[in-house]
Amino acid sequence: MTITLVQGADPSLRDREVQRVVDELLGGVDRSLALDDHTVESRRRASTNSADTDATSDDDGSVTGGSLELPTFAAIVNAVQSPPLMTDRRVVVVREIGNLTSEQGQWLAAWVADPLDDVHLVLVVGGGRVPSALDKACKAAATVVGPAGEQTAAALAVALKDARLRLSAEASTRIATHLGDDAGRVPELVGLLRATYGAKTTLDVDAVEPYLGELGTAGRFDLTNAIDRGDLGVALEVLHRLLTATSAVQPKPLHPMQVMASLVSHYQRLLRLDDPAITTKEQAAEVLGMKSAGGARFPLEAARRLGSDGLREALGLLAQAELDLRGQSGFDERTAIDVLVARLAALSRRHARGTTRPQTSRT
Repeated sequence: MTITLVQGADPSLRDREVQRVVDELLGGVDRSLALDDHTVESRRRASTNSADTDATSDDDGSVTGGSLELPTFAAIVNAVQSPPLMTDRRVVVVREIGNLTSEQGQWLAAWVADPLDDVHLVLVVGGGRVPSALDKACKAAATVVGPAGEQTAAALAVALKDARLRLSAEASTRIATHLGDDAGRVPELVGLLRATYGAKTTLDVDAVEPYLGELGTAGRFDLTNAIDRGDLGVALEVLHRLLTATSAVQPKPLHPMQVMASLVSHYQRLLRLDDPAITTKEQAAEVLGMKSAGGARFPLEAARRLGSDGLREALGLLAQAELDLRGQSGFDERTAIDVLVARLAALSRRHARGTTRPQTSRT
C-alpha cells in the first residue's frame, strides 16, 4: 500500500509524472485489471449535474447522498474500498483533487489514515485548493512527488539526459528562450529530436531550429524583470508572448488590461519599499509579506534605482496609460500597452545610468 501525491504546476509535465508513478506501481500488471483512473469534475459542473441531489444525515451523523453520491466520487469510493480482482494490487488515480468538496476531502482523508493494504492511491493536484483535511492527511502519510524540473531549462536538462542527446550551449539557450515558460513542450520536442537524429548525438542551433514551433509563453515576472533592467527589446518580446501565446499553464492570452493590472501591482510594491528605513532584503520581505528574503532583493534594488522621483514618474505613466487603454488617446489597446512598456523600460534605463531627466509630456 502506498499513498502518492503528485504535484506540479504544468499539467503536461504533471501528467508525465503520474504516468511514471502508475507504471512503477503496476509493475507490469495488466492495466485493464489493476488500474482505476478518475478525474474529479469542477464543483460548479458537478453541482449542475446533481441539482436534484440533496445531502442527508443518518442518525449516526454520517453523511449520505449529496456530494458523496456524485457518480465520479461514488466510483472513487468503490475503487478504494474494493480489494483487487484477479491481481495482487489495485492502483487508483484521482486527478484534480482541488475540485473535491470539503466533505469528499474528509472522506478520502479518513481512508488515507486507514487504507487497504493492497490498494495504491495516487492523488493528483489541480482544479484549485486541496481540501484542508485531505491536505493534512497527505502531509502525514503520502509520498510527495513532482516533475524533476518545471522550469524550461531544468526540464530540458532532464529530457536530454533521458534521451541521451547533447546540445551545444547555443542550442540549449535557443530552445529555452524560444519556449519561454512553456516547459510542458520540452519532452515532445526532445523526443522529436531523438527520433530525427538518433541518440548520442550533439546538436547545434541549425539542427534544432526547424523543430521549435511557435513561441512559448512567458511569465508576468519576466516582463517586470525586463522593465526593471531597462531592457526594452526583451520587455517588448515578453509582452508579445503574454498577449499572443498560450500553453497548458496559460490557456488564454492575456488582455492588455490584465498586463496593466500586473504593472500597477508591481509598482505599488516598489512604492511600499520607497522608505529610507528599509535597508535590507529581510526588511523588504517583511514589508511585502514574502516568506523568502532572497526574492525581496530584486524589488528592493529596483525601488532604490528609481527612487522617489522615478517612482512618481512611473505612476504618472501608468495613469496616462490607463486613460489610453480606455480610448482617450485614440490608441488601440495593443499600441497603448506597447507604449507604456517602452516608456517604463526607458525610465528604468535612465535611472540605472544615473540620469533622471524627466520625460517630455505628450501634447
